Amino acid sequence: MIIKEEFLSRLRKIFDLNLYEARVWTALLSRGTSTAGELSNISDVPRSRTYDILESLEKKGFIVMKVGKPIKFVALKPEEVVERVKKNLVVDAQEKSRRLEKLRGDEVLEELNGLFSNGIKFVEPSDLSGSLRGRQNMYNHLDMMIRGAERTITIVTTAEGLNRKMEMLLPGLERAKKRGVIIRIAAPITNANLKIAKDLNKIAEVRNLDSKLTARFAVVDSNQVMFMLLDDKSIHPNYDVAVWLSTEFFAKAMEQMFELAWNTFSKVR
Repeated sequence: MIIKEEFLSRLRKIFDLNLYEARVWTALLSRGTSTAGELSNISDVPRSRTYDILESLEKKGFIVMKVGKPIKFVALKPEEVVERVKKNLVVDAQEKSRRLEKLRGDEVLEELNGLFSNGIKFVEPSDLSGSLRGRQNMYNHLDMMIRGAERTITIVTTAEGLNRKMEMLLPGLERAKKRGVIIRIAAPITNANLKIAKDLNKIAEVRNLDSKLTARFAVVDSNQVMFMLLDDKSIHPNYDVAVWLSTEFFAKAMEQMFELAWNTFSKVR
């Protein structure tokens, strides 16, 4: 049986399979029911590995083992496999989430925090910097900055970026507001994001940035700054890039420049 590598690659990504699992599964789909030996020959997977692969596929809900001798395996309808995989993912995610929640107050987390606290003492302030690739990573880091904010949060973004930040950062911004953090957001306000701007205005002061000005950065507590290097209109989210710096000198300079322009921006009403 000849299956294109491109097709196998797609299956691996979609269903989170390794190469041997993808080969054995497609081989079984082509036969409906088969023995491990037959599948080894068809899929070109070593016989010594085939039973382990079939056991793995059975646990994941892709196939069923048929009782009898010789032992045979039955392929399930692909639509049924999709539903099973979805359910398994939800159960797995819930279990992992529960385990992580149990870490709060656990000695494991305390020990990890101790390692971090001791290690950070040896780090020069100028070394606390890094690059972030991919918009999801960027927003995760920005959310971390927001969750740790104690005094101020300043965000400058694009018209499209305002919509994304409402979706990704709203819970963190709401909690920061409750802590008494002053939040200011500047972005070009258009018909497409006016409602979002008004909703954000309930927890932050939002002002209309001149559409000719294009900037993407955030400053937290006058000591952390994160700025995006690329135009979000012309870059795929996976290839977006940002730089994060923990430096009071540069962060204060950014805020001072922002202050000069802030009062020239019109308020959102």
